[in-house]
Amino acid sequence: METKESLFEPLLERAEAYGKTSFDLLKLKTVDKTSDVLSSFVSRLLFAIFCTIFLVTLNIAVALWLGDLLGKSYFGFFIVAGFYGIIGLILYFTHPSIKEKVSKQIIQQILN
Repeated sequence: METKESLFEPLLERAEAYGKTSFDLLKLKTVDKTSDVLSSFVSRLLFAIFCTIFLVTLNIAVALWLGDLLGKSYFGFFIVAGFYGIIGLILYFTHPSIKEKVSKQIIQQILN
């Protein structure tokens, strides 16, 4: 008759192998999610940088054009600045809903 130790030994070996496999799977899932989130962040950051450069150039051109129409170049810059001031106020008052939507999107991307 086999001893109790020899009966439990294969069970312990299988449990150890299962634990190692589960840990390796968890590591791989973590690496997958991290790479997905970081690659998404980097691509969006690059897009935001190029959009910012485009918008800055466009705003300078619009300000100079408006200034040319009004006779003084600084009038165009005042109008463009006022426009962005109004947009800034709108964003300030809608900040909680924007923050909530962005937070939900980040959580959804991490969990899926």
